Amino acid sequence: MLVLGIESTCDETACAIVEDGKNILSNVVSSQIDLHSEYGGVVPELACRRHVDVLIPIIQEALQIAKKTLHDIDLFAVAHGPGLVGALLIGLNATKSLSLALDKPFIGINHIEAHLYAALMSQSTPTQFPCLGAVLSGGHTTLLLMHKVGHYELIGQTIDDAIGEAFDKVAKILGLPYPGGPYIEELARIGNPSRYPFKPGRVKESPFSFSFSGLKTAVLYAVKGQHPHSDPLPPITHAIQADIAASFQHAAFTDIEKKILAAAEKYSCKTIVFGGGVTNNQALRARLTEKCPHLSLLWPLAGLSLDNAAMIAGLGYHRFLQQGKGDTLELEAVTRFDF
Repeated sequence: MLVLGIESTCDETACAIVEDGKNILSNVVSSQIDLHSEYGGVVPELACRRHVDVLIPIIQEALQIAKKTLHDIDLFAVAHGPGLVGALLIGLNATKSLSLALDKPFIGINHIEAHLYAALMSQSTPTQFPCLGAVLSGGHTTLLLMHKVGHYELIGQTIDDAIGEAFDKVAKILGLPYPGGPYIEELARIGNPSRYPFKPGRVKESPFSFSFSGLKTAVLYAVKGQHPHSDPLPPITHAIQADIAASFQHAAFTDIEKKILAAAEKYSCKTIVFGGGVTNNQALRARLTEKCPHLSLLWPLAGLSLDNAAMIAGLGYHRFLQQGKGDTLELEAVTRFDF
């Protein structure tokens, strides 16, 4: 089965052709970093305009690379949430149009679920369930108990900033470019992670949930002192900048590590499945590999960790087989999903 996937949940426009849920024939992603970098974050209106401009050329490029035509496609899959509603509607309505025009089924995909599937489709051997899923991205920080593909149980999530969002905001406080994750990681390599006693927030009665807003505020006070709303940014040395980055990263990853280990123990999980762009951070991978020698850690390939359409198409194959049919044209864009 050939599946054409479309991803437009935030600031990447992507299209991929995947065969039988795993064999990636093409995976094209158009980034908008150039568009949003001057604002230090995604501007929804600008993101939507760019989606409109590039979606059709991206679809054509994906088909050309895969050496397929639209008539060769058996199923269309699209991320219909969670995400920015305007961006979601562009991808969803384009997919509905293709489905209607070509008389082929389409299916809507949960973007968070697809991030976890990205790690599964990166493996050469089948995954043994149940396992723990950890989505660590710019928009999501979620822990799920995975019973099988398509059957999940939410056990924890962020109540404010996602981990990737926190990295971007801390980078902005430090005067670093957007997106901030790679710059924080690079600075942290030379910084002292013990210089600043940053601590993430605790979520009462939800031991596996996250709160990074207070951690971000602590960084703000470390940089600006007791006048966090003063402008311009007080001058700080490169060494202090590196120590703040290292201390922030250490605090955030320590929190993630503790909750992943505790959840794996509670639910007797031997395998952890990771998804999302923050999983590219090598410091995170190194510390979890060191702390979890008794667990199997499944990471997505580099090209599948950030938002992409291969994970949408791959998961679409499985969801279609499970449902036995596609979705109807009444399917709506969903800004939030409750597992």
